[in-house]
Parts: sequence; structure tokens; C-alpha cells
Amino acid sequence: MKIAVLTDSTANIGDELRKRYDIKEVYLSVLFKGQAYREMIDISPAEFYARMRAESELPSTSQPSIGEYVDKVEELKAAGYTDVIAIHLSSGISGTYQNAIAVNDMVKGIRVHAVDSEISLTPQAFLCVRAAQMIEAHASVDEIVTELKAMVGSQVAYFMVNDLKNLKKGGRLSGAQAFVGSMLQVKPILHFVDTKIEALDKVRTKKKALKRIEELMVDYMDGETTGTGCILHANAEEEAKQWLQEVKEQYPEVQFIIHEMTPVIGTHLGEGALAFGMTKRVLNL
Repeated sequence: MKIAVLTDSTANIGDELRKRYDIKEVYLSVLFKGQAYREMIDISPAEFYARMRAESELPSTSQPSIGEYVDKVEELKAAGYTDVIAIHLSSGISGTYQNAIAVNDMVKGIRVHAVDSEISLTPQAFLCVRAAQMIEAHASVDEIVTELKAMVGSQVAYFMVNDLKNLKKGGRLSGAQAFVGSMLQVKPILHFVDTKIEALDKVRTKKKALKRIEELMVDYMDGETTGTGCILHANAEEEAKQWLQEVKEQYPEVQFIIHEMTPVIGTHLGEGALAFGMTKRVLNL
């Protein structure tokens, strides 16, 4: 048995972790005026945000085609893999997870075990790292999938966005919620619930919104002092770095990393978004 870990570009796994754990990827795309650009390959986050500011219309996004997914799995089969742990962004905002399920009827001689992260970005990457570490420890496929599903249900992330217009236009949040947020001129706090993005709270200023997220994390940790965390940003690196220093003081035993949101996620959350994610698993990144 030879097991591969496959994820998608929204996890933004990073070169170091990808190489260390040999994690494979498929790519989502952003589309400007019908032209598709694979995120992190054809367009960088900096290029994306500059383009989005210059355009009058919000870009759209697309998942890898089923043909692209089949090609990737065929490639893994040719490399000698018998099983694939496929960990993808939430099924509530993309059909990539469904592709991972469908490909089993199209490629024989290799089995794809699809895991819905029910989230995206670095918390999705945490799942990939955990899977790869278990493969190194010679765990079985069933053991890995069971652990990942438990981890999905026990990690959290909270997002602060400047407004809800991108989510409203992209159809990732209900129009009523978006309307309330825009009318009150607040900083919405979002999270994933049952694979979908929902508004959790509305706070008047960015500073208060970040403090509210920190309070939510205190509730989540419930006295635990160890784990693995992340601060995420959409072209707001300096703010993210400052926030990271603050949360490190709260959780000195937690290993934190800072990552940039990919163009696909940035399309929906908008420039300037910030997020705080955490798992109680100690991953030793």
C-alpha cells in the first residue's frame, strides 16, 4: 500500500510543508472577464488584489474540472500509489470534494478517500499535515480518515471581513445577512457552520472585531494551552503580523503560523480580511 495526500490550492500549504510531506495539489482558479487563472500558479495574491481593485466587476471562481482531477489521480496511480487521502475545501462553497468522490468511478486501480474539510485555508492544511504524519507512522487508511473526521469536527476558524458585499455577490452568504451587515457599517465576524459560511456576530470596529474573535478562541480552548494555530490575511500582512504577536502572548505554548489567503478565498472574503484558526492537535510544523 502506498498512500498519497492530495489537497487543493485554497489550503495554501506552502512550499516548505508541501515538500516536507510530499503533499499533492490540484488548483482552483479565479476568472476575470472569462479568463481563468490558476491561483498561486498563474496569478499571485498580490497580482490578484491589484487586478480586483482595478476591475469594476467581482471575479468569479472555479473548481478543477473533473478531467483535471482524473488526470491528477491517473498521475498518482502511475507513480505507484494505491490510495489517495483527498482533503478539500468545504463542500458548501465548492464542488472539488464531489470531484474526489466521482473520480472513483473513472479511474480503476487506485482508491480516493475524500475528506470534506468543512473549512478552507490553513485549517485545511492542518488536516493534510496530520494525514501525512500518520502515513509516516504507518497508519492505515481507515485510521487516517477516522482521525481526520474527528479533527474536522474539533477545529475552528473565525473570519473578520471589512464588509459582506463580495460574499453576497458570490452567493456564499444569504442576501438578508449581507444587507444587514452593509446597513449597519459593521465588521462582520464569520465562521463555517455545516460546510457553509455564516455570519456569527457584528462588531463596530476592526479592533473590537479582533478582540471578539480572541474571546471566541478562549471559549474554544476551554483551558487548554497547547495546539496549533494560524493567523490569515487577505493582503493585510502588517496587521496580521501585529495580531499574531498579540495572540502569541495569550498562547505561548501554541505553535502559530501566518499565511496569506489565496485568490479564490480572497474573492469571497474581500481584501483586508483577517482570520484566526486553531486546532488542539499539536502538529509540530
